[in-house]
Amino acid sequence: MKRIFLSFLLLVFLTTPGFSQKGVISAQDLHEYVQFLASDSLKGRKPGTPEINVAANYILGHFKAAGLKPLGENGFQWFEVVADVTLGEKNTLSFDGFNADVTKDFIPLSFSSSAKVNAPVVFAGYGFDIDIDSLKWNDYKGVDVKGKWVIIFRADPDLDNADSKFIPYSDVRSKVLTAKDKGAAGVLLISPKGFEKEDKLMPLVVENNEVTAGIPILSVTRDLANKMLKRTGITIDSLDRAIIAIKTPQSFYTGLTLNGNTDVIQRREKTANVMALLEGSDPVLKDEYLVIGGHYDHLGFGGPGTGSRMPDTNAVHNGADDNASGAAMVMALANRLAAEKGKIKRSIIFVTFSAEEIGLIGSKYFTTHPPVELKKIKTMFNFDMVGRFDKEKNAISISGTGTSAEADSILKPLEANLSFAVTHAPDGFGPSDHAAFYSSDIPVFYLNTGVHLDYHTPFDDTEKLDFDAAKEIGDFATSIILAVDNLPKALTFKESGKKEQAGRSGRRLKVTLGIMPDFAGTEKKGLRIDGVTKEGPADKGGMKKGDIITGINGMVVGNIYEYMARLQKLKHGMTVNVEVIREGKNEVLVIQL
Repeated sequence: MKRIFLSFLLLVFLTTPGFSQKGVISAQDLHEYVQFLASDSLKGRKPGTPEINVAANYILGHFKAAGLKPLGENGFQWFEVVADVTLGEKNTLSFDGFNADVTKDFIPLSFSSSAKVNAPVVFAGYGFDIDIDSLKWNDYKGVDVKGKWVIIFRADPDLDNADSKFIPYSDVRSKVLTAKDKGAAGVLLISPKGFEKEDKLMPLVVENNEVTAGIPILSVTRDLANKMLKRTGITIDSLDRAIIAIKTPQSFYTGLTLNGNTDVIQRREKTANVMALLEGSDPVLKDEYLVIGGHYDHLGFGGPGTGSRMPDTNAVHNGADDNASGAAMVMALANRLAAEKGKIKRSIIFVTFSAEEIGLIGSKYFTTHPPVELKKIKTMFNFDMVGRFDKEKNAISISGTGTSAEADSILKPLEANLSFAVTHAPDGFGPSDHAAFYSSDIPVFYLNTGVHLDYHTPFDDTEKLDFDAAKEIGDFATSIILAVDNLPKALTFKESGKKEQAGRSGRRLKVTLGIMPDFAGTEKKGLRIDGVTKEGPADKGGMKKGDIITGINGMVVGNIYEYMARLQKLKHGMTVNVEVIREGKNEVLVIQL
């Protein structure tokens, strides 16, 4: 009993809010905050876990200690995420009296639908249907896959070529969509030996988007596929070698009927943004808001599909720089600016976002469910990875300087006496939480000290941060925030950089509509548009922010993956019909790419 009581006292001590000195940003405070948030006990702050809730309560306690008013539900803005994907009890696969073993011979993928399919099997090579410029390859020519299982190779037949023209079409989602368009009832994915030397199954990992494929999708071993092809006398390896050698599709009916049942369960959990308000003192300007934010979630124990750069290592990813450092900066700024309460003109919302690492979901939820009227939010300051100052480079970066007409003129005098340089990047879009605000036509400032080799690994630890430099960055950030707050008029928003980005694989699409899609996948009827680039194809074709794309040229678009796959099939200069839902009504837009 005594031990339990002492443990309780220790927990209270660790989580009791406090500042070394009110009204200042100190290296000591920043170190304390990061040390707690990036401790092993919080197990990597993965959204949907009890540990991230401990972090949320810790942050809220400091907001309250600074004198801020909690927003939302007592300081929390709750939303759901897909925390895990597991197999149900009804996963079976059988043919010719043989019963395959789940997890040994086959496994459903996380975006597989749960369904029963008893149907013939067709081999369709690499699953391509490409007719773009000089690249023409159709694995479905001469075979009818409607209502059938389709065996498809992963990757492409030009693996040794780093500049292969097949690369944009070789991702699994794109191949599955093509098969589905052809009427396939289910897909069996095989990893050819040139792509995966060991005959192993694809991992069952959580995806950022909860939308399923609509048909069963299975990863199967080469050994199982050879059993399926036994009556043909052909092996998977020989097929792959033949296709690579002659660079021609080799599709055929196998004569086999396969009985499969998939059972995939998505586990959803709640997680929360932490929000608190410092009310402004100006009787008029207090109705305008500045947002100071940074995410506090990280990768948990890592593993496949988490974004870890060491996916085969199961270990706590503490995320000291990414992004305990940013969350700590938000906490320190709350303490610093609360001391100026009588002088702060505009109201300031301090927020730490959850679920940034799985698709900027928390910040997106904030902008779609804002605690105040969204148009009253005039500027957003984002802090993401501000702890690993590189003394050799002796510089930090600020992105979003082109998103307001006044940013550069505000920053220039504030940078004059700094001990480090500041690089300006005008683009408002980027891989962090400020993107959701930029897409809502809100000027942004994104402060960052750069990526390092420990990024998204178990080695991003507290002792590697430079808290003296972080304190200087915090003081500089304070000067920027106060300068913006003291402006007689709010910053003038400007579009800077496309409100879109390369595909998740890092490859740019050959054509674009000129939009920023909802990468978080919060819309279930199609793909919602979060921003439209001025004078881009979508803008010229009448597309508006908030439209939900449901189809392109009669082909269904249900999510970001399907949208990207559709664009891969289009050519520059084409005119396409884009079906959208606008304010509950179906419309068709004609857009020239």
